[in-house]
Amino acid sequence: MKNLKLFSEVSQNIQLHSTGDEAVQFAAYDIDQSRLFFASSTNFVYALHLSSFHNGRDCAKGLPVEVCSIDLEAGDFITAFDYLAEKESLLIGTSSGLLLVHEVESNVTELVGNIEGGVRCLSPSPTGDLLGLISGFGQLLVMTYDWDLMYERAVSEGGYVREADDVSVSCEGPSISWRGDGKYFATMGEVFESGSMHKKIKIWESDSGALQSSSETKYFMKGILEWMPSGAKIAAVYKKKSDDGCPSIAFLERNGLERSSFSIGEPGDANVAFESLKWNSASDLLAGVVSCKTHDAVRVWFFSNNHWYLKQEIRYPREAGVMVMWDPTKPTQLICWTLAGQVTVCNFMWVTAVMEDSTAFVVDNNKILVTPLSLSLMPPPMYLFSLSFSSAVKDIAYYSRNSKSCLAVFLSDGNLSFVEFPARDTWEDLEGRDFNAEISECKTALGSVTHLLWLDVHSLLCVSAYGSSQNKCLSSGSSETELHGSYLQEVEVVCHEDHVPDQVTCSGFGASVTSQTPLESPVMALAWNPSKRDSAFVEFEGGKVLSYASRSGFMETRINDNSISFPSACPWVRVAHVDAGGVQKPLVCGLDDMGRLYINGKSLCNNCSSFSFYSELDNEVVTHLIILTKQDFLFIIDTEDVLQGGEVALGNVYFVIDGRKRDEEVMSYVNVWEKGAKVIGVLNGDEAAVILQTIRGNLECIYPRKLVLSSITNALAQQRFKDALNLVRRHRIDFNVIVDLYGWQAFLQSAVEFVEQVNNLNHVTEFVCAMKNEDVTETLYKTFSFSKKRDKVLQAKDLSGNKVSSVLQAIRKALEEHIPESPSRELCILTTLARSDPPAIEESLMRIKSVREMELQNSSSDDNSSKKSRPSAEEALKHLLWLLDSEAVFEAALGLYDLNLAAIVALNSQRDPKEFLPYLQELERMSEPLMHFNIDLKLQRFDSALKSIVSAGDDYFPDCMDLIKKNPQLFPLGLQLITDLEKKQAVLEAWGDHLTDEKRFEDAATTYLCCFNLEKASKAYRECGDWSGVLRVGALMKLGKDEILKLAYELCEEVNALGKPGEAAKIALEYCGDISGGVNLLINAREWEEALRVAFMHTEDGLISVVKSSALECANGLVSEFKESIEKVGKYLTRTRRGSAASVTSSTATKARDLRRQRKSGKIRAGSAGEEMALVDHLKGMRMTEGGKRELKSLLICLVTLGEKESAQKLQQTAENFQVAQVAAVELADDTVSSESVDEELYSFERYALKTRSTGRGSDAFSWMLKVFVSP
Repeated sequence: MKNLKLFSEVSQNIQLHSTGDEAVQFAAYDIDQSRLFFASSTNFVYALHLSSFHNGRDCAKGLPVEVCSIDLEAGDFITAFDYLAEKESLLIGTSSGLLLVHEVESNVTELVGNIEGGVRCLSPSPTGDLLGLISGFGQLLVMTYDWDLMYERAVSEGGYVREADDVSVSCEGPSISWRGDGKYFATMGEVFESGSMHKKIKIWESDSGALQSSSETKYFMKGILEWMPSGAKIAAVYKKKSDDGCPSIAFLERNGLERSSFSIGEPGDANVAFESLKWNSASDLLAGVVSCKTHDAVRVWFFSNNHWYLKQEIRYPREAGVMVMWDPTKPTQLICWTLAGQVTVCNFMWVTAVMEDSTAFVVDNNKILVTPLSLSLMPPPMYLFSLSFSSAVKDIAYYSRNSKSCLAVFLSDGNLSFVEFPARDTWEDLEGRDFNAEISECKTALGSVTHLLWLDVHSLLCVSAYGSSQNKCLSSGSSETELHGSYLQEVEVVCHEDHVPDQVTCSGFGASVTSQTPLESPVMALAWNPSKRDSAFVEFEGGKVLSYASRSGFMETRINDNSISFPSACPWVRVAHVDAGGVQKPLVCGLDDMGRLYINGKSLCNNCSSFSFYSELDNEVVTHLIILTKQDFLFIIDTEDVLQGGEVALGNVYFVIDGRKRDEEVMSYVNVWEKGAKVIGVLNGDEAAVILQTIRGNLECIYPRKLVLSSITNALAQQRFKDALNLVRRHRIDFNVIVDLYGWQAFLQSAVEFVEQVNNLNHVTEFVCAMKNEDVTETLYKTFSFSKKRDKVLQAKDLSGNKVSSVLQAIRKALEEHIPESPSRELCILTTLARSDPPAIEESLMRIKSVREMELQNSSSDDNSSKKSRPSAEEALKHLLWLLDSEAVFEAALGLYDLNLAAIVALNSQRDPKEFLPYLQELERMSEPLMHFNIDLKLQRFDSALKSIVSAGDDYFPDCMDLIKKNPQLFPLGLQLITDLEKKQAVLEAWGDHLTDEKRFEDAATTYLCCFNLEKASKAYRECGDWSGVLRVGALMKLGKDEILKLAYELCEEVNALGKPGEAAKIALEYCGDISGGVNLLINAREWEEALRVAFMHTEDGLISVVKSSALECANGLVSEFKESIEKVGKYLTRTRRGSAASVTSSTATKARDLRRQRKSGKIRAGSAGEEMALVDHLKGMRMTEGGKRELKSLLICLVTLGEKESAQKLQQTAENFQVAQVAAVELADDTVSSESVDEELYSFERYALKTRSTGRGSDAFSWMLKVFVSP
C-alpha cells in the first residue's frame, strides 16, 4: 500500500545548433561522469551534465551544452546511438550503414564498419563485451568491441527482406533487448504469415548465437521490446483482437510463453498508441510513452499482488514528441526529453498510502482505492470502495481532524478534485461502491503541483511549477498564465453544496489561489505542524526547514531555541505532536535516501528503512516512534525517551543488533520475519498494531508487546477496566498485568467498578484463575520499559500482604453485593475461593453443601426460582474439581466430617469405589469422636486429633499418649486438655524424657521437677553441669550428710575438669570444708583477691604464704612474657616498615591473596607481598584482653596487700610498656603501611609511643593500672 509521488521536477532547455527543423531523437547515458548525450536529426551531438539540474531551478532560456557535429554525407543521418563506457566513446549507426565510434574527449570520429542495408538498431550488452546490431535487411549481427563479427542471423522470417531505403528513425521494425546478465538477448522481427505482416520475439544465446525459443506470432507494436534487468520478464506491446484496438502490455518468459498482460486504455479506445517502454534499474517500475488523442503521456506502472497499478502520469503535447529513459543509478529518477530539446528530470519517491487515521488511499490510474484498515485489513487490489476521477491521479492530500475527513486530489490534467467523507462508523455501508468525483471550479492557474497539504479544512498549501511544456496539457487556467518557475501557493477551498450525512460528497467544490510566494530553492517536502494552527513545515533542498504560517509567510523554525536543519535532504518528513513534560511540542522527523533518520535536525538512526508514529491517546499526541531498520528489526521507542533536554538521547548504536547474541534485557525491538518489509501505517489507540507490507504486496499486522502493554497501561490510567481486560485476552497477556500495573492494593478499592465494567462472568472467571502471587512487571515483563503514564495509575505496593487472597476476596465481595444471583455468579464465586492462596476448599464445599441441602428441601416442592439462581450441586462440585486437585477436595470433604459429601466428591472425581467405600463404611461404624480422630490422623491435623481422642474417654488414653509422643509439639495442648492429675504426671514425665533425648537437659530437669521425678531431675542437672541444681535436688531428696559430702566432692572434681576452677572452689569451701583445696583452686582461677581473703579469714599462715609465693611466681612470669612481647612488637614493626618499602608496587589483590595463604599456613613469610598486612593483623591480635586486664589488676592489688610493692611496681611498668608499644606500633603501621614514601622523623616509633603514653593513661584501656605506681 504505497503511492509513487513526484516530489521534484526540474526542466532545462538545450540550445539547439539549428533553428530550423532540428529535433532531438536519441539519448545515451554516461554513468561514470553522469552525462547525457543527445543526437539530433541534423547529426549534432549534445553533451549535458546532470549536475546542471541539481540546483533545482527551471531554465526558460537555452542551457549551454557541449556540441559536436558528426560529418556524414548528404542524405545520410543517424539511426542508432549509444554510449560505450569501456571505450568512453559514442557508438553511432547511420542510414547508409556506417558504424562510427566518436571519442568524446578528443572529438575524433572513427569508422569501424560498414553495414550493408544500413544500421537499423544497435544495443551493447550489459556486460560490455558484445554488441548487437540489426541491419536494414533484418539481419542480426553480434560482434565484439574489437569489431570482430561472431555470428550473423536472420531476424525476419517468411522470405521478406526490407529494402535499404526503408531505414528510418522510427521505432517500427526489428529491435534488440538484453537480459541483465548478458547471457541472452531478445529480438523482435517481422514475419510474413497468411498474407499479412506480423512480428515475433526470439530469444538468443549471446555466446553461440543459438536460438533458444520464440514467441507466438502476434501484432506487436513498433518493435517495442524491453527485457527486465532482473531477467524475470520481457515486456512488449501488442493489440489483442478482443480489445477493439486498445493495446496491451504483455510479459513473456525466456521460453517465449506469455505469462501475463494488462490493457493500457479503456476498451474500445483505438486512439491509444504506444511509443516506447522502459524498465528502471530495480525492475519494479515500468515507464512508457503513450500517445493519446489529444496528448502524449508518460505513464509509470507498478506491479504488486498480481496487479499492475498506474501510479503516475505526466502529460505532454503531442507535438512535443516526448521520450524517456531511467537513470541507471537511481531507480526512481526518470529523464524525459522532447524533440525541441527540453530535458526534464523527474524524481519520484514511494510514500505510504496509509494515513494517520489508518485509512489507505491507493492510487491506480484515475481511481483511488479506499480501505479503512481499522475496519478491515484487506490488501490491494481489494478495497472497501473506490473513487473515480476524470484523469489519472497525480497527488493526494488527506485531512482528518475534528471529526471531519476530506481528500484533495490533483489530477494529471491539472485539475483539483475534492471528496468529503461521512463519519467512520458508516463506512461499512459503502462497501463495493464507486463514486465519481467532479472537477472543482478553479479560475486561477494552479500549474504543475508537486506537493499538496491541508492547512485546515478550508485551506490547502501546494508547490506549483509554471512554464514547462507539460503546462500546455493542463487545464485552461494553468496554460494561460504568464508565471514561470516554482511557487508556494495557498488555495482556499469552498463547498457550495451541503454535506449529506452518511454520504460521500464528490461535487460542489470550488478552489481559488489566495496567495503565491515565489521559491528560490526547490521544496523537498511539506509537513503539517500540529502544534500551531494553520501552519506547516517546509523543507528546502539541502535540508533547511522553515515554518510557514497562513497569512504570515515563512519564518525560521526554532525548537528549544535551536533552528532546525537536516544535514541532508530528506524527502520523507513527518511531524509528531508530543507531550514534553506537559508542554506539547512538534517533533520533526526526516528520512533521507541513505536511510538516515533525523529528529529535529539531529541524527537518530543511520539504517532506517521506514518509520511511523503511534498514539495511544485520543488527542493526536504521539507516544511512540516506530522505526524499521534495513536489517529488518522493528524498534518501538517512547517519544519521551528520544529527546531529553533538546538533545537526542539515543544514538545509532541503539539500533544496531549483533546477530551473534540476542538482546534479552531491553526488548525494544521485534525481529521482522519478512525480509524487505516496510512499515506502512499503524492502528492507534487500543488496537496497538503496526501494519507491514511485504515485497510481494501482502499486508501483515503485528501487535508488538510494548505497544500492547502501553495501551493496557493507558486504559488502566483512565480506569477503563473492560478495555484493558479485552486487550489482555486478545493478545494473550498475563492477566496479572492488570493488577500489577494498577497496584493490587489500589485495585481492591476498584474491584466493584472492575466487575461492573467487565459485566461478563466468564471473563471475570478467566481473570480469577490467572491470579498468582508475583509482580509480572518485575518478572515476566521486566524486559519491557513501561510508559511513564504508569505513574498516573494508583500505585500502592505492599510486599507484606497476600495479593491473590486480597484481590479475590475483593472480587468475591463485589460479585455477592453487585451482581444478581445466577449459576454463573455462583461458579465465579467458587473460583475465587478455589484460587485463593491457600485455597479455601472447605468454604467452597460448605457452599456446595448448602446448595445440596436446598435441592433436597425443594425436591418435593415446585419452586424453581432457586434452580434458576444457583447451579446444581453436581455442577458446582464438578467445577470445583476442575479447578483443584481431586485428592485435596476429597480430603477437605473428609475434614468436614461429612461422609456423604466425601462420597459424592469421590464419585465425581472418577475414583474407584473399591478404594474409598470400605474406608468410608469403616468410619461410619465408629463413634463420632473416634471417627473424627481417624479422619484427623489421615489429614495430619494432629491438634484436632488430640482433642478428639481426649474426648473419646479414658479407654483411649494409651492412644492419646502414643499420639503425643509421636508429635512432641502436642505436649502443651495435651497438658491443657488432660485434667486427671495422674495422667498429667505421665504426660510431664514423657515430655521430660523427650527433652532429655533432645539434649535439652535444663528444660528436662524443670519438667521432671513438675512431675516430682527428682532422680531424673538430678541426673538432668548433672548432665548440663549445673552443680547448684544437683545439690538443690539432693536436698529435696532428703540425702544424708555423708551422701551430700560425697556428692559435693564428685561435683568439685567434675566442675574443675570442665575448666571452671572458680566454681569448683565454691563447692570445696562451702560444701566440702576443704580450705586448702579451695584456695589452690582460686589461685588456679587467678582470683587473687578472693584467695587472699579466704586465707586471711581462716588465719592460716601456711595458706597466706602459698598465695604469696604463687602471686610472686605469676608476677615474674608475666614480666618475662611482657618483655618478650615488647621485643616481638619491635621486630614486627621493623619488618612492617621494610616490607612496605619493598612491596610498594604490589597490588591490593596480590596482598590480600598472600594474606589468605599466610593465615592458612600459620606463618608470615618474610619478603612476601602481603607480609606487612599480615604483621599488622598480628600486632592487633597482641592487644591485652579485658579478662587479662582484670586478672592483672587483681594480681597487683594482691601483691601490694602482701607488701610486695617493688614486684607490683615492676609488673605494672612492664605491662604498661608493652601496652604502649603495642598500641603505638599498630597506629604507626596503619599510617604507613600504604605509603610509598615515609618521613622517618614524622613517623617514628618513639613519637607514637610518647603520644600514646601521654594520652592513654586517662583512657579506659589503661584503667587496670594502680595510680600509686604511675610514673610521672
